[in-house]
Amino acid sequence: MNNLKIFCLCIHDDLLEKVKKLRYIPVALGQNKYKEGWLRDNIGKNISHKNKFYGEYSFHYWLWQNKMEIYNDNDWVGFCAYRRFWLNEKITSEPNLLFKDKILKKVPNEWNNYDVILANKVSMNDIKLIKIIKNGKLALLNNPKAIFKFGRNIKFHFDMFHGNGVLDKAIDFLNNKDKEDFRKYVLNNSSYNAGNMFICRSKKLINEYYKAIFEWLSNCEKIFGFDLEGYNKIRIYGFLAERFLPFWFNKYAKCLEWPILFNDLNKENFK
Repeated sequence: MNNLKIFCLCIHDDLLEKVKKLRYIPVALGQNKYKEGWLRDNIGKNISHKNKFYGEYSFHYWLWQNKMEIYNDNDWVGFCAYRRFWLNEKITSEPNLLFKDKILKKVPNEWNNYDVILANKVSMNDIKLIKIIKNGKLALLNNPKAIFKFGRNIKFHFDMFHGNGVLDKAIDFLNNKDKEDFRKYVLNNSSYNAGNMFICRSKKLINEYYKAIFEWLSNCEKIFGFDLEGYNKIRIYGFLAERFLPFWFNKYAKCLEWPILFNDLNKENFK
Protein backbone atom coordinates (compact mmCIF):
# COMPACT_ATOMS: atom_id res chain seq x y z
CA MET A 1 0.00 0.00 0.00
CA ASN A 2 1.38 3.41 -1.00
CA ASN A 3 0.86 5.84 1.86
CA LEU A 4 2.28 8.84 -0.01
CA LYS A 5 -0.24 11.63 -0.55
CA ILE A 6 1.11 14.48 -2.70
CA PHE A 7 -0.96 17.60 -3.35
CA CYS A 8 0.02 19.38 -6.58
CA LEU A 9 -0.87 23.07 -6.30
CA CYS A 10 -1.88 24.78 -9.55
CA ILE A 11 -3.36 27.98 -10.96
CA HIS A 12 -4.06 26.70 -14.50
CA ASP A 13 -7.34 24.89 -15.16
CA ASP A 14 -5.99 22.95 -18.16
CA LEU A 15 -3.46 21.07 -16.01
CA LEU A 16 -6.10 18.88 -14.35
CA GLU A 17 -5.63 15.77 -16.50
CA LYS A 18 -1.84 16.06 -16.39
CA VAL A 19 -1.82 16.12 -12.60
CA LYS A 20 -4.15 13.13 -12.50
CA LYS A 21 -1.83 11.18 -14.79
CA LEU A 22 0.96 11.82 -12.32
CA ARG A 23 -1.30 10.28 -9.64
CA TYR A 24 -1.06 13.38 -7.51
CA ILE A 25 -4.01 15.17 -5.89
CA PRO A 26 -4.88 18.20 -8.09
CA VAL A 27 -5.38 21.43 -6.15
CA ALA A 28 -6.70 24.66 -7.70
CA LEU A 29 -5.71 27.80 -5.83
CA GLY A 30 -7.71 30.99 -5.50
CA GLN A 31 -11.20 32.00 -6.54
CA ASN A 32 -11.02 31.66 -10.32
CA LYS A 33 -13.42 29.29 -12.06
CA TYR A 34 -12.13 25.75 -12.52
CA LYS A 35 -13.69 22.62 -14.04
CA GLU A 36 -14.90 19.78 -11.84
CA GLY A 37 -12.24 17.44 -10.54
CA TRP A 38 -10.06 19.93 -8.70
CA LEU A 39 -9.71 20.08 -4.94
CA ARG A 40 -10.48 23.72 -4.14
CA ASP A 41 -9.25 26.01 -1.37
CA ASN A 42 -12.38 28.20 -1.50
CA ILE A 43 -14.88 25.88 0.20
CA GLY A 44 -15.46 25.24 3.89
CA LYS A 45 -13.43 27.39 6.25
CA ASN A 46 -10.94 29.17 4.01
CA ILE A 47 -8.78 32.21 3.19
CA SER A 48 -8.94 31.71 -0.58
CA HIS A 49 -9.59 35.44 -1.05
CA LYS A 50 -6.07 36.03 0.32
CA ASN A 51 -4.40 33.70 -2.18
CA LYS A 52 -2.52 36.43 -4.06
CA PHE A 53 -0.93 37.44 -0.74
CA TYR A 54 -0.45 33.99 0.76
CA GLY A 55 0.32 31.91 -2.34
CA GLU A 56 0.31 28.18 -1.54
CA TYR A 57 -0.67 28.89 2.03
CA SER A 58 -4.30 29.57 1.17
CA PHE A 59 -4.48 25.83 0.50
CA HIS A 60 -2.44 24.90 3.57
CA TYR A 61 -4.95 26.85 5.66
CA TRP A 62 -7.85 25.05 3.98
CA LEU A 63 -6.24 21.65 4.58
CA TRP A 64 -5.58 22.46 8.22
CA GLN A 65 -9.13 23.63 8.86
CA ASN A 66 -11.07 21.12 6.77
CA LYS A 67 -9.28 17.85 6.04
CA MET A 68 -6.27 17.05 8.22
CA GLU A 69 -8.33 14.78 10.46
CA ILE A 70 -8.72 12.13 7.72
CA TYR A 71 -5.00 11.37 7.62
CA ASN A 72 -3.12 8.93 9.82
CA ASP A 73 0.33 9.27 11.30
CA ASN A 74 1.66 6.65 8.88
CA ASP A 75 0.55 8.74 5.89
CA TRP A 76 3.26 10.83 4.26
CA VAL A 77 1.43 14.05 3.34
CA GLY A 78 3.32 16.37 1.00
CA PHE A 79 3.14 19.26 -1.41
CA CYS A 80 4.54 20.23 -4.78
CA ALA A 81 3.57 22.86 -7.36
CA TYR A 82 3.03 22.77 -11.09
CA ARG A 83 6.60 24.06 -11.61
CA ARG A 84 8.36 22.28 -8.71
CA PHE A 85 8.34 18.52 -8.17
CA TRP A 86 10.00 15.98 -5.89
CA LEU A 87 12.40 13.62 -7.63
CA ASN A 88 12.15 9.87 -7.24
CA GLU A 89 14.88 7.70 -5.80
CA LYS A 90 16.03 6.41 -9.21
CA ILE A 91 16.97 9.74 -10.73
CA THR A 92 20.64 9.68 -9.77
CA SER A 93 21.20 6.36 -11.52
CA GLU A 94 18.80 6.89 -14.44
CA PRO A 95 19.11 10.55 -15.50
CA ASN A 96 17.51 10.04 -18.94
CA LEU A 97 14.06 9.13 -17.67
CA LEU A 98 10.99 10.93 -19.03
CA PHE A 99 9.56 13.66 -16.80
CA LYS A 100 6.63 11.55 -15.59
CA ASP A 101 9.08 8.84 -14.52
CA LYS A 102 11.44 11.24 -12.77
CA ILE A 103 9.01 12.43 -10.12
CA LEU A 104 8.31 10.85 -6.77
CA LYS A 105 5.63 8.13 -6.71
CA LYS A 106 6.38 6.10 -3.59
CA VAL A 107 8.10 6.44 -0.23
CA PRO A 108 11.82 5.65 -0.51
CA ASN A 109 13.42 3.40 2.10
CA GLU A 110 15.78 6.24 3.05
CA TRP A 111 12.88 8.05 4.70
CA ASN A 112 12.21 5.43 7.37
CA ASN A 113 14.10 7.22 10.15
CA TYR A 114 12.84 10.74 9.43
CA ASP A 115 9.72 12.76 10.22
CA VAL A 116 9.95 15.42 7.51
CA ILE A 117 11.35 15.75 4.00
CA LEU A 118 12.55 19.19 2.89
CA ALA A 119 13.78 20.38 -0.50
CA ASN A 120 17.52 20.67 -0.99
CA LYS A 121 18.86 24.02 0.17
CA VAL A 122 19.46 27.02 -2.07
CA SER A 123 22.43 29.24 -1.29
CA MET A 124 22.51 33.03 -1.05
CA ASN A 125 26.10 32.81 -2.30
CA ASP A 126 24.84 31.79 -5.74
CA ILE A 127 23.26 35.20 -6.35
CA LYS A 128 25.16 37.17 -8.98
CA LEU A 129 26.77 40.38 -7.76
CA ILE A 130 25.09 42.47 -10.49
CA LYS A 131 21.69 41.33 -9.18
CA ILE A 132 22.63 42.28 -5.64
CA ILE A 133 23.75 45.76 -6.72
CA LYS A 134 20.57 46.24 -8.78
CA ASN A 135 18.06 45.00 -6.19
CA GLY A 136 19.77 45.34 -2.85
CA LYS A 137 21.05 48.91 -2.50
CA LEU A 138 19.27 49.59 0.79
CA ALA A 139 20.10 46.15 2.10
CA LEU A 140 23.75 46.72 1.21
CA LEU A 141 23.81 50.00 3.14
CA ASN A 142 22.76 48.08 6.25
CA ASN A 143 25.06 45.14 5.53
CA PRO A 144 28.03 46.26 3.36
CA LYS A 145 29.75 42.89 3.91
CA ALA A 146 27.10 41.28 1.70
CA ILE A 147 29.02 42.53 -1.33
CA PHE A 148 31.18 39.50 -0.50
CA LYS A 149 29.79 35.97 -0.28
CA PHE A 150 30.82 35.51 3.36
CA GLY A 151 28.60 38.45 4.36
CA ARG A 152 25.32 37.18 2.92
CA ASN A 153 22.58 35.56 4.93
CA ILE A 154 18.86 34.78 4.72
CA LYS A 155 17.95 38.16 6.23
CA PHE A 156 19.97 40.06 3.62
CA HIS A 157 18.35 38.06 0.82
CA PHE A 158 14.87 38.80 2.18
CA ASP A 159 15.64 42.50 2.65
CA MET A 160 16.96 42.71 -0.89
CA PHE A 161 13.87 41.31 -2.59
CA HIS A 162 10.98 41.95 -0.21
CA GLY A 163 11.74 45.21 1.56
CA ASN A 164 14.49 46.40 3.84
CA GLY A 165 13.61 45.76 7.48
CA VAL A 166 10.38 43.85 6.69
CA LEU A 167 11.64 40.56 8.10
CA ASP A 168 12.84 42.24 11.30
CA LYS A 169 9.41 43.78 11.87
CA ALA A 170 7.70 40.46 11.19
CA ILE A 171 9.94 38.53 13.61
CA ASP A 172 8.99 40.99 16.37
CA PHE A 173 5.45 39.59 16.10
CA LEU A 174 6.48 35.93 16.27
CA ASN A 175 5.69 33.85 19.35
CA ASN A 176 8.22 34.09 22.20
CA LYS A 177 9.06 30.39 21.91
CA ASP A 178 10.55 30.82 18.41
CA LYS A 179 11.29 34.54 18.07
CA GLU A 180 14.96 34.71 19.04
CA ASP A 181 15.80 31.30 17.54
CA PHE A 182 14.33 32.36 14.20
CA ARG A 183 16.15 35.69 14.33
CA LYS A 184 19.44 33.84 14.84
CA TYR A 185 18.54 31.44 12.03
CA VAL A 186 18.10 34.17 9.40
CA LEU A 187 21.25 35.97 10.55
CA ASN A 188 23.54 32.95 10.83
CA ASN A 189 22.57 30.96 7.73
CA SER A 190 23.34 31.66 4.07
CA SER A 191 21.12 28.89 2.68
CA TYR A 192 17.64 27.52 3.33
CA ASN A 193 15.17 24.91 2.05
CA ALA A 194 13.16 27.03 -0.37
CA GLY A 195 9.95 26.54 -2.33
CA ASN A 196 7.43 26.09 0.50
CA MET A 197 7.72 22.34 -0.04
CA PHE A 198 7.64 19.62 2.59
CA ILE A 199 6.47 16.05 3.11
CA CYS A 200 5.62 14.91 6.64
CA ARG A 201 4.30 11.71 8.18
CA SER A 202 3.13 13.14 11.49
CA LYS A 203 -0.34 14.66 11.54
CA LYS A 204 0.43 16.10 14.98
CA LEU A 205 3.57 17.79 13.67
CA ILE A 206 1.77 19.28 10.64
CA ASN A 207 -1.00 20.64 12.84
CA GLU A 208 1.53 22.20 15.21
CA TYR A 209 3.36 23.81 12.31
CA TYR A 210 0.12 25.18 10.85
CA LYS A 211 -0.85 26.61 14.24
CA ALA A 212 2.51 28.39 14.54
CA ILE A 213 2.70 29.74 10.99
CA PHE A 214 -0.89 30.99 10.72
CA GLU A 215 -0.78 32.61 14.14
CA TRP A 216 2.35 34.48 13.03
CA LEU A 217 1.02 35.46 9.61
CA SER A 218 -2.21 36.70 11.18
CA ASN A 219 -0.14 38.94 13.46
CA CYS A 220 1.87 40.14 10.46
CA GLU A 221 -1.31 41.18 8.66
CA LYS A 222 -1.77 43.82 11.35
CA ILE A 223 1.57 45.37 10.35
CA PHE A 224 1.66 45.01 6.57
CA GLY A 225 -2.03 44.74 5.64
CA PHE A 226 -3.03 44.11 2.03
CA ASP A 227 -2.50 47.46 0.32
CA LEU A 228 0.65 46.14 -1.37
CA GLU A 229 2.13 46.56 -4.83
CA GLY A 230 4.56 44.47 -6.89
CA TYR A 231 4.88 40.68 -6.77
CA ASN A 232 7.68 40.67 -4.18
CA LYS A 233 5.56 42.79 -1.84
CA ILE A 234 2.08 41.40 -2.57
CA ARG A 235 3.15 37.80 -1.84
CA ILE A 236 4.84 38.86 1.40
CA TYR A 237 3.04 36.34 3.62
CA GLY A 238 4.03 33.46 1.37
CA PHE A 239 7.65 34.63 1.38
CA LEU A 240 7.71 34.92 5.18
CA ALA A 241 6.35 31.39 5.43
CA GLU A 242 8.99 30.14 3.00
CA ARG A 243 11.76 31.21 5.41
CA PHE A 244 9.95 30.04 8.53
CA LEU A 245 9.12 26.55 7.24
CA PRO A 246 12.65 25.07 7.20
CA PHE A 247 13.54 26.78 10.49
CA TRP A 248 10.50 25.36 12.28
CA PHE A 249 10.74 21.79 11.00
CA ASN A 250 14.48 21.58 11.62
CA LYS A 251 13.91 22.82 15.16
CA TYR A 252 11.10 20.43 16.05
CA ALA A 253 11.58 17.36 13.83
CA LYS A 254 14.14 15.04 12.29
CA CYS A 255 14.47 16.22 8.68
CA LEU A 256 15.98 14.82 5.51
CA GLU A 257 16.79 16.94 2.47
CA TRP A 258 15.61 15.62 -0.89
CA PRO A 259 16.19 16.83 -4.48
CA ILE A 260 13.48 18.62 -6.40
CA LEU A 261 12.97 19.23 -10.11
CA PHE A 262 12.06 22.60 -11.62
CA ASN A 263 9.84 21.79 -14.56
CA ASP A 264 6.76 23.60 -15.90
CA LEU A 265 3.87 21.15 -16.25
CA ASN A 266 2.37 23.41 -18.91
CA LYS A 267 5.22 22.46 -21.23
CA GLU A 268 4.92 18.70 -20.78
CA ASN A 269 3.11 16.57 -23.36
CA PHE A 270 1.77 13.34 -21.90
CA LYS A 271 0.75 10.48 -24.18
